[in-house]
Amino acid sequence: MQEKIKEIASRVKELREISDISADEMAGRLNIDTGTYQIYEAGEADIPASILYGISNELKVDMSVLLKGEDPRMHVFTVTRKDKGISVERRKEYRYQSLAANFVHKKAEPFVVKVEPKPEGTKISMNSHPGQEFDFVLEGTLKVVIHSNEIVLEEGDSIFFDSNYPHGMAAVGGKSAKFLAIIM
Repeated sequence: MQEKIKEIASRVKELREISDISADEMAGRLNIDTGTYQIYEAGEADIPASILYGISNELKVDMSVLLKGEDPRMHVFTVTRKDKGISVERRKEYRYQSLAANFVHKKAEPFVVKVEPKPEGTKISMNSHPGQEFDFVLEGTLKVVIHSNEIVLEEGDSIFFDSNYPHGMAAVGGKSAKFLAIIM
């Protein structure tokens, strides 16, 4: 896993430099401090999916270029079979599986995300990213915290929100939760 983190970080740094954007400027665009950004770019910490998505937007490349090192090839459609999406272990709280990594010029990034339950009282990790997000609960119960609101979603429930606001998710009820996340 550490090898993959370093590969992604190296691609991010190279593309940023080619785009003539300083690390300070990129950190500002992503609304994170420069030190944190430099840790990500050095491969010393895993880059959260929301930050990776922001980087791909700023660099005007498909996220799969950062993840796989190659451009997507599909123009008309792409099929991702059950449990065969590209694994994107971007945050330790969540396990992401990209559902459209091979499609060119996506206007959104769809993922299946799995969240494992944490001990009662564990603080929910918050993040934010440009754009909007749609989450649809496939399995389990998911608590969503956004802009000082707590919403509990059951299987079949969904939420659509402005992802510029800090938000986080937690599995509740002692079982893992799985949801479809579409980041736009």
